[in-house]
Amino acid sequence: IESRRSMASALGGFHLRGHALVVLVVAVLSLAHRSMGARRLMELYEPDPSEQLTYHNGTVLGGDIPVCVLWYGRFTAAQKAIVSDFIASLAAAPGDYPVPSVPQWWSSIDRLYLAKAEAAGKKARVILSGQVSDEGCSLGRSLTLSQLPALAAAAKPAKGGVALVLTAQDVAVEGFCMSRCGMHGSDAKAGTAYVWAGNSAAQCPGQCAWPFQQEEPPVLPPNDDLGMDGLVMNVASMLAGAVTDPFGDGFYQGEHEAPLEAATACPGVYGNGAYPGNAGELLVDKATGASYNANGAHGRRYLLPALYDPASSECATLV
Repeated sequence: IESRRSMASALGGFHLRGHALVVLVVAVLSLAHRSMGARRLMELYEPDPSEQLTYHNGTVLGGDIPVCVLWYGRFTAAQKAIVSDFIASLAAAPGDYPVPSVPQWWSSIDRLYLAKAEAAGKKARVILSGQVSDEGCSLGRSLTLSQLPALAAAAKPAKGGVALVLTAQDVAVEGFCMSRCGMHGSDAKAGTAYVWAGNSAAQCPGQCAWPFQQEEPPVLPPNDDLGMDGLVMNVASMLAGAVTDPFGDGFYQGEHEAPLEAATACPGVYGNGAYPGNAGELLVDKATGASYNANGAHGRRYLLPALYDPASSECATLV
């Protein structure tokens, strides 16, 4: 317990939310220190049926949300394009691409969550505002959680914005693969949030890029890059949490320090009929055999997590 508190103290006033690995279980481990919380895959978690994912009358992000990307480690131009096209897709209108689409998925966050928060204001519109590269890994290739806020600050997010910290496949992050695939946090004083996710191709694709290539027949990644397609899934999940619960007083279920949020409340669900170990019914590209559930910019396709519907207490999928 003391070691956990020490880690929380090292994180100062930053608020952290972790992303559970998506296969058969959801896990929760609480770390109590002011407004900081984290989630780890350590034990089976069975939510209290009497609890609901509700709004706690706090801050959510709305209107234009600038997103700055920090590329930590080496990413190819093709890999960067997968992410930048995804972010561009979030800013589009639901009718801009064939359905089901990325903006259709994002509009569900407005409909299911932000529209119910009085402080939300205008609909959330994600805008790619900048990109920074740290190819030489200035903090080394083995990062602790306490170093993530510094990397997020290096991206220079604007107030009300999100820093997106992405780590390359040869960069190790504390707990990555063993207990988390990504996380989101915030600096309440600066009014900014951040999301971290890593390329798991060389470390744990079976955990952090699931369900790709894990079923029979195998689920193939839509952009032919196992690590980056898995990374986008985790970015989407954490971005949903960062917007609907940026400072720990927005939309969540369960304990404040270890909540279930918009996407993490539906682990492993990507299509209709999903069950533990099966992602559900997905669309398949006839030419490539790749699986997806959302169309995006420049003809790209993505596999995005289901979003929990607080009104129906069910996981809402695009397909």
